[in-house]
Amino acid sequence: MSPILSSVHILHPRLSLYVKPLFLCKFTLLRQSLGINPRILLSVASALPPTEDGGSCGRSGSLSAPPRVIEEAVQKIDVNPPKGTRDFPPEEMRLRNWLFHNFREVSRLYGFEEVDFPVLESEALFIRKAGEEIRDQLYCFEDRGNRRVALRPELTPSLARLVIQKGKSVPLPLKWFAVGQCWRYERMTRGRRREHYQWNMDIIGVPEVTAEAELISSIVTFFKRIGITASDVGFKVSSRKVLQEVLKCYSISENLFGKVCIIIDKIDKIPIDEIKKDLKSVGMSEDAVEELLQVLSIKSLTKLEEILGGAGEALSDLKQLFFLAEKFGYSEWIQFDASVVRGLAYYTGVVFEGFDREGKLRAICGGGRYDRLLSTFGGDDIPACGFGFGDAVIVELLKEKGILPEVSLQVENIVCALDPDLQGVAATVATLLRDKGQSVDLVLENKPLKWVFKRAARINAQRLILVGNTEWQKGMVGVKILSSGEQYEVKLDELE
Repeated sequence: MSPILSSVHILHPRLSLYVKPLFLCKFTLLRQSLGINPRILLSVASALPPTEDGGSCGRSGSLSAPPRVIEEAVQKIDVNPPKGTRDFPPEEMRLRNWLFHNFREVSRLYGFEEVDFPVLESEALFIRKAGEEIRDQLYCFEDRGNRRVALRPELTPSLARLVIQKGKSVPLPLKWFAVGQCWRYERMTRGRRREHYQWNMDIIGVPEVTAEAELISSIVTFFKRIGITASDVGFKVSSRKVLQEVLKCYSISENLFGKVCIIIDKIDKIPIDEIKKDLKSVGMSEDAVEELLQVLSIKSLTKLEEILGGAGEALSDLKQLFFLAEKFGYSEWIQFDASVVRGLAYYTGVVFEGFDREGKLRAICGGGRYDRLLSTFGGDDIPACGFGFGDAVIVELLKEKGILPEVSLQVENIVCALDPDLQGVAATVATLLRDKGQSVDLVLENKPLKWVFKRAARINAQRLILVGNTEWQKGMVGVKILSSGEQYEVKLDELE
């Protein structure tokens, strides 16, 4: 394709389908059908070379010089990513890889296997749980097959779908983890964006609270690996069964349970009068509201036992969890807080949230038991629990504590030819080292040594390998250890 016709193709792809004479004769018709500015078409037409009869569209006459570039045809784009999303230039990508490596390494230490799911899922997967705030935060649309789809706002429903799909072909228990991108159209605050990456760990098929205890242990292990201590972060732990027992006392319908949980989940975010108003609006009496808020203010299991008695499942599960926390060695990290219920409707038992003790950030992570989630998608219920851990809040916490790592680029070798004629030899040296698994930054241009040394410092290269005429005539290359300044020559086949 000629440069002129290439330009036509850029202006509008359909124009490239027309041959030059037809374009010249019919541009008025094309302008009308394609809706292109006539000034652009005329400018392009005037730049085309003459037709075979010496003219344009059968008319004789010479053409004027090509016009200047039509600036109006080029529109500047907004170079910022969409609101609430992020770019990951190299320095940010290195930090992200460091964080994800720690997510994966902790999961490996606990014997979990990695899974992943489509970013695009059926909208129905996320709207079956009526009354959830998440329904109003979906990025959803209708695709070309008239199917309602959505960008996943979380990973757990996708996990449930995959478990149902696999059925009995996979033995229980399942210990799976995932690190995936999620999307929610919500109001942005510090540590909350409209897209984020989330680390999930889930245990499918274990009804005992030992599963929740191990999940919290894995998060504690992660915190310790990245320099976070129990004085920085804690876990608020409760059980949704506590809330259920209170509601039963006042004959509150089970259908209202999910709505009540969503309201209670905002107890630290909006004034208490608003909480009371919202609870009354879903059908709770004033006495029931006051009793519920009294229970939710409890911060000790002893006090909870005085109110609910010692026979209920809620208290039994929580006592066992705190006993196991001592055995796992993280008792100082957890505390009972009856107000923790989590906002997602599918939780059924123990729930927990990680929080920063200074109270400057939103929840760092959260999770709990969801024994009845699979039946909402048509599957058989299987005991299950898990957590979600976002990438944004933990980075803010590391910044707050002044321990955000500087993850620098590190390359083992930088290879440079001292003569342009030796560029091929330098490529051979680089290939030899890469075949041995070493990273190599090959200098691709004829650069002075001063530039090469600056480049080596920027990429934190360990060695500088120089290919010069004198050395190469002996079949050798020069090596400089950049940390110590040591220099020596070595034969190419002995270069390690």
